Amino acid sequence: MAASPVPGGGGAGAVHSSNAPSFAFDPGLEIRTRSVEQTLLPLVSQITTLINHKDNTKKSDKTLQAIQRVGQAVNVAVGRFVKVGEAIANENWDLKEEITIACIEAKQAGETIAALTDVAKLNHVESEGQITILTDKTGVVQAARLLLSSVTKVLLLADRVVIKQIVTSRNKVLTLAMLIVTSRNKILATMERLEKVQSFQEFVQIFSQFGNEMVEFAHLTGDRQNDLKDEKKKARMAVARTVLEKGTMMLLTASKTCLRHPSCDSAHKNKEGVFDRMRVALEKVIEIVTDCKPNGETDSSSSIFTGIKELKLNIEALRENLYFESKENLSAALEVILERVEDFTDSAYTSHEHRERILELSVQARTELQQFISMWMQAQSRKTKSAAEELELTMLKISHSLHELRKELHSTAMQLAADLLKFHADHAVLKALKVTGVEGNLEALAEYACKLSEQKEQLVETCRLLRHVSGTEPLEITCVHAEETFQVTGQQIISAAETLTLHPSSKIAKENLDVFCEAWESQISDMATLLREISDVFEGRRGEKYDHLSLPKPLEQAKIAKLGLKLGLLTSDADCEIEKWEDQENEIVQHGRNMSRMAYSLYLFTRGEGPLKTSQDLIHFLEVFAAEGLKLTSSVQSFSKQLKDDDKLMLLLEINKLIPLCHQLQTITKTSLQSKVFLKVDKCITKIRSMMVLMVQLLSLCSKLLKKVENNRWVSSPNKDIMDGKI
Repeated sequence: MAASPVPGGGGAGAVHSSNAPSFAFDPGLEIRTRSVEQTLLPLVSQITTLINHKDNTKKSDKTLQAIQRVGQAVNVAVGRFVKVGEAIANENWDLKEEITIACIEAKQAGETIAALTDVAKLNHVESEGQITILTDKTGVVQAARLLLSSVTKVLLLADRVVIKQIVTSRNKVLTLAMLIVTSRNKILATMERLEKVQSFQEFVQIFSQFGNEMVEFAHLTGDRQNDLKDEKKKARMAVARTVLEKGTMMLLTASKTCLRHPSCDSAHKNKEGVFDRMRVALEKVIEIVTDCKPNGETDSSSSIFTGIKELKLNIEALRENLYFESKENLSAALEVILERVEDFTDSAYTSHEHRERILELSVQARTELQQFISMWMQAQSRKTKSAAEELELTMLKISHSLHELRKELHSTAMQLAADLLKFHADHAVLKALKVTGVEGNLEALAEYACKLSEQKEQLVETCRLLRHVSGTEPLEITCVHAEETFQVTGQQIISAAETLTLHPSSKIAKENLDVFCEAWESQISDMATLLREISDVFEGRRGEKYDHLSLPKPLEQAKIAKLGLKLGLLTSDADCEIEKWEDQENEIVQHGRNMSRMAYSLYLFTRGEGPLKTSQDLIHFLEVFAAEGLKLTSSVQSFSKQLKDDDKLMLLLEINKLIPLCHQLQTITKTSLQSKVFLKVDKCITKIRSMMVLMVQLLSLCSKLLKKVENNRWVSSPNKDIMDGKI
């Protein structure tokens, strides 16, 4: 708004009394915002009441009491105002001196006004039942001028604080966006190096860097996700981050498989699929943080439920004669909805009963909408009560038809999804593919790959139908994500199974297939949760801002998820060290492998997956993990007896770092109440990460020392044989 001048010329900036000295704000001040002006108006009104009272010296006790109450009210209000001003000053050192001075002036002025209007302090004599007072009206005017000027100063300075906070917040968002873009660029560069790597040793080095970059990216994007207010953007960000998190483990095993079997086309196809999807996810994150329009994003208005909701609003508006032109659009809007309904009627998986009912309701909706439009046109010309009642009746009919159509579509999609999840709950096809791969049976591979493709198409189409009935934009985004995940992961499982079938003895190819099968099973589990959420929204148990599967978790859980990602990457380092051992039956290797597998289960737990579900599960896990760590230290101690003093001392120093951590973990399980274990999950994960780091170091060190021992034996054995006369 335009600036309000503040000399004594009028408006909120000045108050006059024809019989009293005028007063005005400090002429150096200008009110530039409506919020400041609106805050001042009540104060101006109260002071005007004080100054503009009649100038006769004889006043009733009732009038004096009223004047005193106004004066006291002004002083109390100013006192509260000053406290707020002082708090603002303490938090903004650059403006503290100016705000403090203005607050002191306001407080003094408020106290002066209270004193000048205090009946007990006024000089008065009784005359004919009235009180005669000598009012210091000039003093009140001066105090009022000081009060309004000082209060205005505080408000204007507070306005500057707000503007500064807005700018700071905006700069914070921009800075975070720049950091995310920079982090993305680093990841893309490292991914390019990973794609071209030729040796296993080089891959381990580069992937370690990649893992650190992904952890940093997860932190940055998690912070941005927590700042987002738009539920749709939150959902899109959560989906992209999920793809990147799960893709990191897939990229590891797919790349290792390619390195182990460089001439295998299916292995390369499998790896390329992971890289492609991760690149797409990275770009989606950048689109969100830079507020760019996403490329190829499905328009949420294309869902049937959204279309029905908008059509009902337009019908209501037409009944109220708010939008005359909308009657021409109603039929077109319904036809668009019914065209989308064909996704249900054309689906090979929709039952005959559901299909017939949907077609019946579609025809009914079309007929009743035409009747409503016709009745509306008659009502416009007749303008009678009976016409209005008939119009109301036809509107109720079309609304009921649309509701029944929506209900039938919801029932169809939910029943199809529930039946499909139940039918494939045992993951029989995945198990068969694993067995086929280990057996090297190419003929059986083709059979089960065909079955998985069929299952994939069923799930993809079901997700497409669920999207139409999900009810909220975030849930629609989750449905689209599920559809894409089944589509991509299904192809990747088949290529991974083909690689294993061609190389049935390959441990890394088997591990790779396991990872992709776990991703499929995880998405099936997520889909079951999604069904419950869609049902809740449809039945009105949750509001529009439903905290569904893909939305950000509470702060504590977000922190745990970040720790979990680091732990997941660490298990990969452990597996790499384990593979270097020639003797896979060695006790040290066995305990290390057990710890790595358990740590991976904990990583799955941080994502809401895997076998760990309850606090009792977690307690048992911590007990077993700690025990396994102690078994590892015992095996390493036994091995150390074969070493020379220097090597033995070096190894024992490492063992002595691991043992206390195992005991600390045991202490947690014994002293914590089961119901409070989850409050200490972050500490447990941190401790287990430290144990895993030490375990990886022990594996590496023991491997080197074992080779050293074996070399010494080989060298010493021939010499001993010569001395014994055997050679």
